[in-house]
Amino acid sequence: METKTYNPNQITVGGAPEGYDARLLAEQLTKSNAPVIHIARDDTRLAQTQTALKFFAPDLPVFIFPAWDCLPYDRVSPNADISATRMATLAALADGFNRPFIMLTTVAAITQRVPIREILKQSSFTATVGKQVNEKELRNFFTRMGFTQAPTVMEPGDYAIRGGLIDVFPPGDSGPVRLDFFGDVLDGARRFDVETQRTVQKLTRIELAPVSEVILDDASIERFRGNYRHEFGAAGTDDPLYESISAGRKYQGVEHWTPYFHEKLETLFDYIPNATVFLDDRVTQARL
Repeated sequence: METKTYNPNQITVGGAPEGYDARLLAEQLTKSNAPVIHIARDDTRLAQTQTALKFFAPDLPVFIFPAWDCLPYDRVSPNADISATRMATLAALADGFNRPFIMLTTVAAITQRVPIREILKQSSFTATVGKQVNEKELRNFFTRMGFTQAPTVMEPGDYAIRGGLIDVFPPGDSGPVRLDFFGDVLDGARRFDVETQRTVQKLTRIELAPVSEVILDDASIERFRGNYRHEFGAAGTDDPLYESISAGRKYQGVEHWTPYFHEKLETLFDYIPNATVFLDDRVTQARL
């Protein structure tokens, strides 16, 4: 395993036994008191490192930033869990996580550009129990931020509306939330278990982040339309992608067109400047 830092004093570590590299990550975090990025060669190695970290340093904050589980410009979208995990991590970083942490990611994930931090900061929805909530605005938020309406929420990115109840499964691993409205007032909010539907935590405030790297607001839709026409010429009614996005509807595989929706993109390194970077064994072969 090799580690480098973004300063003249670079560090190189080699020959770490399998599993012991997680202990080196924890030691580096404690010693430097600054974020550490570990770039695994693939998802399997990422999961192994995550398990080892739970053994060596169970109390250290660890973020996961996985790669999409589909090929570039495929006609399918990334798995909803993966997209939600990525967006939850980006949202936490954009919000300013104020403790040293370890970021576990992969070669495929770290080389992919993501929405800029300002977009994540501006694209959130908050509501407080006992306060008025614009339900129409909330529904529009779900549509624009990549949520999918479903009969029952089962995975991150789902939402369901049943009268005065709105269930939503936000990005992250905290679980789904049920919002109980009395007219236009948020009368109650609680986190519940997907399987049993039982309450596991009462909430006084909720904060929702985007679940997709494609945000379908008016500005991004118009930007997509302009970039698409510039690249491919006039689009007609026989182009389902162009027509769906023009109508503000999510289209399968639209995430592969992310650059067309944003003026600028960043990398994970922009979110975590001055981090120490660990490279997994055989990471060069994985990159090639």
